[in-house]
Amino acid sequence: MTRPYNFSAGPAKLPEEVLQQAAAEMLDWHGSGMSVMEMSHRGKEFISIYENAEADFRELMAVPSNFKILFMQGGGLAENAIVPLNISCGASADFVVTGSWSDKSQKEARKYCDVQIAASNDSNDHTGLPPPASWNLRRNASYVHICTNETIHGVEFQDLPDLKALGSDAPLVIDFSSQVASRPVDWSRVGLAFGGAQKNLGPAGVTLVVIREDLLGHALSVCPSAFNYKIVADNQSMYNTPPTYSIYIAGLTFAWLKRQTENSLSGVAAMEQRNLAKASLLYDAIDSSAFYFNKVAAHCRSRMNVPFLLRDESRNNAFLAGAASHGLLQLKGHKSVGGMRASIYNAMPIEGVQALVAYMQEFERTQS
Repeated sequence: MTRPYNFSAGPAKLPEEVLQQAAAEMLDWHGSGMSVMEMSHRGKEFISIYENAEADFRELMAVPSNFKILFMQGGGLAENAIVPLNISCGASADFVVTGSWSDKSQKEARKYCDVQIAASNDSNDHTGLPPPASWNLRRNASYVHICTNETIHGVEFQDLPDLKALGSDAPLVIDFSSQVASRPVDWSRVGLAFGGAQKNLGPAGVTLVVIREDLLGHALSVCPSAFNYKIVADNQSMYNTPPTYSIYIAGLTFAWLKRQTENSLSGVAAMEQRNLAKASLLYDAIDSSAFYFNKVAAHCRSRMNVPFLLRDESRNNAFLAGAASHGLLQLKGHKSVGGMRASIYNAMPIEGVQALVAYMQEFERTQS
């Protein structure tokens, strides 16, 4: 029986191979006699799981050797506090606000440092991106923060800004929660990246932080020890009990991603090609219709989260009910923007997008 296609924005769809492997190993991981959920995080069994996950993520994302990979807890929301606690030095930070998540980030950071909004797309209702040349960056900023993909509003940076070219020596902090592993990252432009796993990497519970080594060791005195990046790095993410099962599932997902191929490409490069094809298919269906529309400027449309609206919103409930009956789940848009949203992360096969497009076209025909 074919499983329904789950378009949830997060926690989101996982690869079926990963779920099947986890199910097969649930009661006895590799002959250990234990479920991963039952293992000591300091035992040799889990240490091997952790080390493989870290190595696979480093290889998958081509993370340079001068960056530490941390497996933490609290999700992206907690990182909104943890980042300034660690690298602001209580001084100043510049934020580019492009939607709900970057706005949450700047509000939280104000508790720990002097925040300036360097640029915003509020004037166009978060449907475009302010060009980097227009950003008002301070020379003394401790860091510059962007959200590379706004899950709710569906805008995405297609290229990371080059802060040095903009006259800034500040490290770039990126929240890549809903973009991670969907495309390569230019680490030469990044000082710190963070993201909750529950969209593209695994289940809720584990947060990935990738931080350049020179940014370690600057935490404010009030920073909790478990959130101090240097302490976490020095203890290989084992300072406190980590989210062991979430790390295990993320590790299975990393291995799955490494196995993916597309047009002679593999890993993240292959996923980028698939994601481009899926996004193009869905946006083309929306743009060619008089029944649906998307507000986001074409040059910054998200490949991961596609919001769209029905021109006649009185038909929203009928659309959602029909979608569910066709095995197309979790398509309701975020309450703050309304309409529909299809999240098409790495684990969503193109067949799922094809099924959605076919249903959209069928629904439009029946309602015309």
